[in-house]
Amino acid sequence: MTVNQKLLIRYPGGKRRLLVFLQDCLPNIHDIDGRYVEPFVGSGAVFFYLQPTKAILSDVNPELIDLYRAIRYAPRKVWATYCGFGSTKSDYHYIRDEYEPKTLIERAARTLYLNRTCFKGMWRHNREGRFNVGYGGQERRWVITEEDLTFCSTVLRGVSLRCEDFQSVINQTQKGDFIFLDPPYRPGHKECSNSHYVWHQFRYSDYERLADSLQRTKSRDVRWAMTISSHEDILRLLKGNYVLRIPRGTGKMPGILTSDSGEVLVTSYPIEGGKRL
Repeated sequence: MTVNQKLLIRYPGGKRRLLVFLQDCLPNIHDIDGRYVEPFVGSGAVFFYLQPTKAILSDVNPELIDLYRAIRYAPRKVWATYCGFGSTKSDYHYIRDEYEPKTLIERAARTLYLNRTCFKGMWRHNREGRFNVGYGGQERRWVITEEDLTFCSTVLRGVSLRCEDFQSVINQTQKGDFIFLDPPYRPGHKECSNSHYVWHQFRYSDYERLADSLQRTKSRDVRWAMTISSHEDILRLLKGNYVLRIPRGTGKMPGILTSDSGEVLVTSYPIEGGKRL
């Protein structure tokens, strides 16, 4: 995959547009002795860029993991079902509110359809756990093709896909593994009040759990890199590691790049231009 390769999932906080920056801070795929691990896979921008043959991809959103499982298993069937959905605003509301998928293929096609046609690719649920983002139009729907799904299917072969809490995934890492993390965060802020992919808030206590799990990986000779908010309380949890300001990130407005995003890259290993926390 190239830096400009299309991704299946639209995601305001996704890292596709940061790949030019990130690629110089991540290890070469041939330098990863163990597995590539992503506990917050989201759009998978870094995974699809690196294309590791040994990988664990995880997320707490079962709809997202089912999408990747179905695409790996039957990309053409997912595409055919996706193409069968209607193209109007009322069709969107029917698929969002009334359509009840019965198979893995149908669930995956629905997830892909809603993500590609909802407002700005947001992924938000109400208190009952139902997707509730408004209609965004059909413009982004046909940017992807059947060939994109089959490409993703090929890259996903042999990958372990899991629906687990991040702490469980991190705690299972072993010597030689490399972890890339893009947890839910609000640039420059201490907490994330509304995650894109799950229907709960990502609290400071979650960042404490995350930092504790990452700090303990050092004793297992596991390397990691994480994009995160630059809030001082969060960075304090990651003392002893290395930090580099992201020169141009997503900022406070979804999908809008800014030179003062409030985002940083924190790594467990030295990086050019990085400072020790």
